[in-house]
Amino acid sequence: MELVFVIAAFLAGFIALRCKLPPLVGFLLAGFALNSAGFHSTETLTVLADLGVTLLLFTIGLKLDVKTLLAKEIWGGATLHNLLSTALFTLALLGFKQLGIGMLADLELMQLALLAFALSFSSTVFAIKALQEKGELNATYGTLAIGILIMQDIFAVLFLTFSTGKVPEITALGLFALPLLRPLMFKILDKAGHGEMLVLYAIFLALVAGAGLFELVGMKADLGALILGMMLAAHPKASEMSKTLFNLKELLLVCFFLNIGLAEQPTFDGFLMAILLLLLLPIKGLLYYAIFNFSRYRVRTSLLGTLTLFNYSEFGLIVSGMAYKLGWLPGNFLVAIAIAVSLSFLIAAPLNSMGHRLYTEASKWLKEYAPEKLNANDQLIDLGEAKILILGMGRIGSGAYDELVTRYGKQVIGVENREDSALNHRNEGRNVIHGDATDPDFWARVIANHRIKLILLAMPHSQANTFALEQVNLRNFDGKVAAIAKYNDDEELLHELGVDAAFNIYNEAGSGFARHVCEHLEPDIKPI
Repeated sequence: MELVFVIAAFLAGFIALRCKLPPLVGFLLAGFALNSAGFHSTETLTVLADLGVTLLLFTIGLKLDVKTLLAKEIWGGATLHNLLSTALFTLALLGFKQLGIGMLADLELMQLALLAFALSFSSTVFAIKALQEKGELNATYGTLAIGILIMQDIFAVLFLTFSTGKVPEITALGLFALPLLRPLMFKILDKAGHGEMLVLYAIFLALVAGAGLFELVGMKADLGALILGMMLAAHPKASEMSKTLFNLKELLLVCFFLNIGLAEQPTFDGFLMAILLLLLLPIKGLLYYAIFNFSRYRVRTSLLGTLTLFNYSEFGLIVSGMAYKLGWLPGNFLVAIAIAVSLSFLIAAPLNSMGHRLYTEASKWLKEYAPEKLNANDQLIDLGEAKILILGMGRIGSGAYDELVTRYGKQVIGVENREDSALNHRNEGRNVIHGDATDPDFWARVIANHRIKLILLAMPHSQANTFALEQVNLRNFDGKVAAIAKYNDDEELLHELGVDAAFNIYNEAGSGFARHVCEHLEPDIKPI
């Protein structure tokens, strides 16, 4: 049966991709089609789906700055949205009940409130997938959305704890000692290398030290994976570890989306109720936008963040399933919520794909804050009087910076995507700002000026340099652009995109090494 699932997922995902939709839309439709054909989820598929979600949350943790959650825009925004959306959804459902909607007729006020609470959450899995596919996981709006979702996960843990009456074991107090093990985890990560042991160590941390340990003491397993990831986020190899898990995580998440479609047999009444629930989705979106805008984020950040969270969550299925087991909700709502969650993904996927186009149109009539009044995390970036911009301040970028300062003085500015590295450069006297040149949001925040005459693309990954070059071209830059490349085909691609000069770092390193040897050793060899 699993072979049928794989074939259906591949065909549906491929068709969705050719239709310029995220593959996850195809996976969902494949699940519904299989369900209609009489197939049902298997224990193997469910286990693999759960593993995918656990690895997803672990990789989120690897990229998460704990300070993000302490911002009032995150914890305050998530709390306010949860309270307001639950209240408004309850009132709306009460209104539908008064109109004589069949499935709601026998529900009490507390049951309606429970249903509204389940609908107030947004999907972590969908949001992360959408951000990754657009390459905007580290964008301002992406960081904001992830912070909101993590707070919602914390609310989920509290609900499950109180609703089941299951109190964490007394041994859960021992989890507070986990930070003491952080130095040991760092040392092991240093010694794990870059191959299969790094992957195995990541899986051990996510599934055993994280999910397994937390479940053992009565806590939510996925929360454990997230926290273990956050503990390692400051390590220099955290990004590499996340990348090693990428393909495995993506494969397992296919099982997750298939499983949603296979969860329940669609019924006509359930489908009608799901359509009714979808009518409430704009309320959720308007609340997100209002809260982000009130926090003085730019229109772009507020709108794209809203679109990322514009869906119902798989947590709605967990809540309704728990409520059904406890006798709080009738079983037919499981079908309605399952369909509503899936349909919300189908609606949100194309909206996210068109997000930048929607912003372009919406920006014409949505009011923007004055630059000096914007949220500190969303301020515009002023390059000052610099005439040379270096993107990527690793070894090559730093060396280029020092050489150009020697030649042209303090007219050089560098951009580094790691905040701690940017701070170290500043402490060493370099003019370096924190920013991610692979993030379209960075370019949207840069104040356009015509002072920059030369841009050096010195990021270690060729894809990052080509993407940055595309962004530069979109802004009609009239200066010169030079870039580094590792391979000949990378160099050719850069030239196709219009770079003025491309330097193969291996060839340049070899010739530079030879020049250095000849200049310093002066070998007694005559040319022939």
